[in-house]
Amino acid sequence: MEKNFNDEIEIDLLELLYLLKTRLWILLLTAIIFASGAGLVSSFLITPMYQSTTKLYILTKSTSITSLADIQLGTQLTQDYMVLIKSRPVVTKVIENLGLDMSYGELVDIITISNPSNTRILEIHAEYSDAFVAKQIVDEFAKVSRSQIAKIMDTSEPTVVEEGFQSPYPSSPNIKKNIMIAGLVGIVLSAGIIIVMHLMDDTIKTSEDVDKYLGLTTLGLIPVEQSLTKGTDKNKKQRQKKALARKGMR
Repeated sequence: MEKNFNDEIEIDLLELLYLLKTRLWILLLTAIIFASGAGLVSSFLITPMYQSTTKLYILTKSTSITSLADIQLGTQLTQDYMVLIKSRPVVTKVIENLGLDMSYGELVDIITISNPSNTRILEIHAEYSDAFVAKQIVDEFAKVSRSQIAKIMDTSEPTVVEEGFQSPYPSSPNIKKNIMIAGLVGIVLSAGIIIVMHLMDDTIKTSEDVDKYLGLTTLGLIPVEQSLTKGTDKNKKQRQKKALARKGMR
Protein backbone atom coordinates (compact mmCIF):
# COMPACT_ATOMS: atom_id res chain seq x y z
CA MET A 1 0.00 0.00 0.00
CA GLU A 2 2.85 2.36 0.85
CA LYS A 3 4.44 1.75 -2.55
CA ASN A 4 1.20 2.62 -4.36
CA PHE A 5 0.82 5.75 -2.28
CA ASN A 6 4.35 6.88 -3.16
CA ASP A 7 3.76 6.13 -6.83
CA GLU A 8 0.58 8.21 -6.79
CA ILE A 9 2.43 11.18 -5.27
CA GLU A 10 5.16 10.89 -7.88
CA ILE A 11 2.61 10.85 -10.71
CA ASP A 12 0.87 13.91 -9.27
CA LEU A 13 4.15 15.83 -9.02
CA LEU A 14 5.05 14.94 -12.58
CA GLU A 15 1.61 16.05 -13.68
CA LEU A 16 2.08 19.43 -11.97
CA LEU A 17 5.52 19.86 -13.53
CA TYR A 18 4.08 19.09 -16.96
CA LEU A 19 1.27 21.55 -16.29
CA LEU A 20 3.76 24.31 -15.44
CA LYS A 21 5.77 23.43 -18.53
CA THR A 22 2.73 23.90 -20.75
CA ARG A 23 2.06 27.25 -19.03
CA LEU A 24 5.68 28.38 -19.23
CA TRP A 25 4.76 31.44 -21.28
CA ILE A 26 2.47 32.62 -18.49
CA LEU A 27 5.27 32.25 -15.93
CA LEU A 28 7.72 34.16 -18.11
CA LEU A 29 5.20 36.89 -18.94
CA THR A 30 4.34 37.37 -15.27
CA ALA A 31 8.02 37.51 -14.33
CA ILE A 32 8.67 40.15 -17.01
CA ILE A 33 5.70 42.25 -15.85
CA PHE A 34 6.71 42.09 -12.19
CA ALA A 35 10.39 42.75 -12.94
CA SER A 36 9.55 45.69 -15.20
CA GLY A 37 7.26 47.16 -12.57
CA ALA A 38 9.92 46.83 -9.88
CA GLY A 39 12.50 48.43 -12.16
CA LEU A 40 10.25 51.40 -12.92
CA VAL A 41 9.29 51.90 -9.28
CA SER A 42 12.90 51.64 -8.10
CA SER A 43 14.13 54.04 -10.79
CA PHE A 44 11.47 56.74 -10.71
CA LEU A 45 9.38 56.49 -7.52
CA ILE A 46 11.93 55.63 -4.82
CA THR A 47 14.27 58.40 -3.69
CA PRO A 48 17.96 57.36 -3.99
CA MET A 49 19.77 57.30 -0.63
CA TYR A 50 23.50 57.87 -0.12
CA GLN A 51 25.53 56.51 2.77
CA SER A 52 28.62 57.95 4.40
CA THR A 53 30.68 56.50 7.27
CA THR A 54 33.22 57.84 9.73
CA LYS A 55 35.23 55.76 12.21
CA LEU A 56 36.39 56.49 15.75
CA TYR A 57 39.10 54.63 17.67
CA ILE A 58 38.02 54.06 21.27
CA LEU A 59 41.47 53.82 22.89
CA THR A 60 42.78 57.33 23.51
CA LYS A 61 46.36 58.52 23.42
CA SER A 62 46.56 58.30 27.19
CA THR A 63 45.64 54.61 27.13
CA SER A 64 48.45 52.10 27.06
CA ILE A 65 47.73 49.55 24.33
CA THR A 66 50.23 47.21 25.96
CA SER A 67 47.95 46.80 28.95
CA LEU A 68 45.47 43.96 28.59
CA ALA A 69 43.22 45.58 31.16
CA ASP A 70 43.09 48.80 29.12
CA ILE A 71 42.25 46.90 25.96
CA GLN A 72 39.42 45.03 27.70
CA LEU A 73 38.20 48.28 29.18
CA GLY A 74 38.13 49.85 25.72
CA THR A 75 36.00 46.99 24.44
CA GLN A 76 33.53 47.39 27.29
CA LEU A 77 33.35 51.16 26.87
CA THR A 78 32.37 50.75 23.22
CA GLN A 79 28.75 50.13 24.20
CA ASP A 80 28.74 53.23 26.40
CA TYR A 81 30.14 55.34 23.59
CA MET A 82 27.46 54.08 21.21
CA VAL A 83 24.79 55.36 23.58
CA LEU A 84 26.56 58.69 24.11
CA ILE A 85 26.83 59.35 20.37
CA LYS A 86 23.04 59.12 20.00
CA SER A 87 22.34 61.12 23.17
CA ARG A 88 20.13 64.18 22.87
CA PRO A 89 22.91 66.75 23.61
CA VAL A 90 25.06 65.37 20.77
CA VAL A 91 22.20 65.12 18.27
CA THR A 92 20.87 68.58 19.13
CA LYS A 93 24.35 70.11 18.77
CA VAL A 94 24.80 68.52 15.33
CA ILE A 95 21.44 69.94 14.19
CA GLU A 96 22.45 73.42 15.39
CA ASN A 97 25.94 73.33 13.87
CA LEU A 98 24.73 72.20 10.44
CA GLY A 99 21.48 74.16 10.47
CA LEU A 100 19.46 71.04 9.64
CA ASP A 101 15.71 71.29 9.32
CA MET A 102 15.20 68.09 11.32
CA SER A 103 13.92 67.03 14.69
CA TYR A 104 15.86 64.90 17.15
CA GLY A 105 13.96 61.76 16.13
CA GLU A 106 14.41 62.35 12.39
CA LEU A 107 18.17 62.72 12.69
CA VAL A 108 18.47 59.69 14.97
CA ASP A 109 16.66 57.60 12.34
CA ILE A 110 19.30 58.61 9.78
CA ILE A 111 22.22 57.60 12.01
CA THR A 112 23.42 54.05 12.68
CA ILE A 113 26.24 53.16 15.11
CA SER A 114 28.08 49.86 14.75
CA ASN A 115 31.09 48.15 16.27
CA PRO A 116 32.93 45.61 14.11
CA SER A 117 33.53 42.43 16.08
CA ASN A 118 36.81 42.08 17.99
CA THR A 119 37.69 45.74 17.46
CA ARG A 120 37.65 48.94 19.50
CA ILE A 121 36.42 51.00 16.56
CA LEU A 122 33.05 52.70 16.30
CA GLU A 123 31.50 53.30 12.90
CA ILE A 124 29.01 56.15 12.48
CA HIS A 125 26.82 55.70 9.39
CA ALA A 126 24.45 58.27 7.92
CA GLU A 127 22.02 57.57 5.06
CA TYR A 128 20.48 60.59 3.37
CA SER A 129 19.10 61.63 -0.01
CA ASP A 130 22.04 64.06 -0.50
CA ALA A 131 25.54 62.55 -0.54
CA PHE A 132 27.24 65.76 0.58
CA VAL A 133 24.84 66.25 3.50
CA ALA A 134 25.37 62.62 4.56
CA LYS A 135 29.12 63.24 4.72
CA GLN A 136 28.60 66.46 6.69
CA ILE A 137 26.37 64.69 9.19
CA VAL A 138 28.80 61.87 10.03
CA ASP A 139 31.78 64.26 10.23
CA GLU A 140 29.87 66.57 12.57
CA PHE A 141 28.72 63.63 14.67
CA ALA A 142 32.33 62.51 15.03
CA LYS A 143 33.40 66.03 16.02
CA VAL A 144 30.63 66.65 18.56
CA SER A 145 30.61 63.14 20.04
CA ARG A 146 34.39 63.20 20.59
CA SER A 147 34.03 66.35 22.66
CA GLN A 148 31.01 65.00 24.55
CA ILE A 149 32.69 61.65 25.26
CA ALA A 150 35.82 63.35 26.60
CA LYS A 151 33.67 65.59 28.80
CA ILE A 152 31.44 62.84 30.19
CA MET A 153 34.14 60.16 30.58
CA ASP A 154 36.75 62.67 31.85
CA THR A 155 39.35 61.45 29.36
CA SER A 156 41.02 62.58 26.18
CA GLU A 157 39.07 62.62 22.93
CA PRO A 158 38.86 59.44 20.80
CA THR A 159 40.81 59.48 17.55
CA VAL A 160 39.16 59.79 14.15
CA VAL A 161 40.32 56.83 12.07
CA GLU A 162 38.49 57.75 8.90
CA GLU A 163 36.37 60.72 7.89
CA GLY A 164 33.16 60.49 5.91
CA PHE A 165 33.27 59.82 2.18
CA GLN A 166 30.97 61.48 -0.34
CA SER A 167 29.74 58.51 -2.33
CA PRO A 168 28.95 59.10 -6.02
CA TYR A 169 26.61 56.11 -6.09
CA PRO A 170 23.43 55.59 -4.05
CA SER A 171 23.36 52.81 -1.48
CA SER A 172 19.66 52.21 -2.10
CA PRO A 173 17.52 51.24 -3.83
CA ASN A 174 19.34 48.25 -5.30
CA ILE A 175 17.60 48.19 -8.68
CA LYS A 176 19.10 44.90 -9.89
CA LYS A 177 18.21 43.14 -6.65
CA ASN A 178 14.65 44.49 -6.69
CA ILE A 179 14.17 43.37 -10.30
CA MET A 180 15.40 39.85 -9.55
CA ILE A 181 13.23 39.52 -6.44
CA ALA A 182 10.15 40.86 -8.24
CA GLY A 183 10.66 38.48 -11.16
CA LEU A 184 10.99 35.54 -8.77
CA VAL A 185 7.87 36.61 -6.88
CA GLY A 186 5.99 36.84 -10.19
CA ILE A 187 6.99 33.29 -11.15
CA VAL A 188 6.07 31.84 -7.74
CA LEU A 189 2.76 33.70 -7.63
CA SER A 190 1.68 32.72 -11.14
CA ALA A 191 2.78 29.11 -10.59
CA GLY A 192 0.76 28.97 -7.38
CA ILE A 193 -2.36 30.33 -9.11
CA ILE A 194 -1.98 27.86 -11.99
CA ILE A 195 -1.59 24.90 -9.62
CA VAL A 196 -4.53 25.95 -7.42
CA MET A 197 -6.80 26.42 -10.45
CA HIS A 198 -5.75 23.02 -11.76
CA LEU A 199 -6.41 21.29 -8.43
CA MET A 200 -9.82 22.95 -8.10
CA ASP A 201 -10.83 21.97 -11.64
CA ASP A 202 -13.03 18.86 -11.22
CA THR A 203 -14.38 18.71 -14.76
CA ILE A 204 -14.10 15.34 -16.47
CA LYS A 205 -11.79 15.35 -19.47
CA THR A 206 -10.26 11.85 -19.71
CA SER A 207 -11.16 8.27 -18.88
CA GLU A 208 -8.88 8.52 -15.87
CA ASP A 209 -11.04 11.38 -14.57
CA VAL A 210 -14.14 9.17 -14.89
CA ASP A 211 -12.51 6.51 -12.74
CA LYS A 212 -11.14 9.09 -10.31
CA TYR A 213 -14.24 11.20 -9.69
CA LEU A 214 -17.12 8.81 -10.50
CA GLY A 215 -15.59 5.45 -9.65
CA LEU A 216 -16.79 4.02 -12.97
CA THR A 217 -14.92 2.01 -15.54
CA THR A 218 -14.99 3.28 -19.13
CA LEU A 219 -16.02 0.68 -21.67
CA GLY A 220 -14.60 2.49 -24.68
CA LEU A 221 -13.65 5.78 -26.28
CA ILE A 222 -15.19 7.41 -29.34
CA PRO A 223 -12.51 9.21 -31.32
CA VAL A 224 -13.47 12.39 -33.16
CA GLU A 225 -11.60 12.78 -36.42
CA GLN A 226 -10.32 16.21 -37.22
CA SER A 227 -11.20 15.75 -40.90
CA LEU A 228 -14.85 15.24 -39.93
CA THR A 229 -14.97 18.38 -37.86
CA LYS A 230 -13.20 20.32 -40.59
CA GLY A 231 -15.70 19.05 -43.16
CA THR A 232 -18.60 20.10 -40.97
CA ASP A 233 -17.16 23.58 -40.55
CA LYS A 234 -16.56 23.81 -44.31
CA ASN A 235 -20.18 22.85 -45.12
CA LYS A 236 -21.43 25.38 -42.60
CA LYS A 237 -19.40 28.17 -44.24
CA GLN A 238 -20.68 27.17 -47.70
CA ARG A 239 -24.28 27.34 -46.48
CA GLN A 240 -23.65 30.79 -45.04
CA LYS A 241 -22.20 32.02 -48.34
CA LYS A 242 -25.22 30.69 -50.27
CA ALA A 243 -27.61 32.42 -47.88
CA LEU A 244 -25.80 35.72 -48.34
CA ALA A 245 -25.88 35.32 -52.14
CA ARG A 246 -29.62 34.74 -52.09
CA LYS A 247 -30.18 37.87 -50.02
CA GLY A 248 -28.08 39.83 -52.53
CA MET A 249 -30.18 38.61 -55.46
CA ARG A 250 -33.36 39.72 -53.72
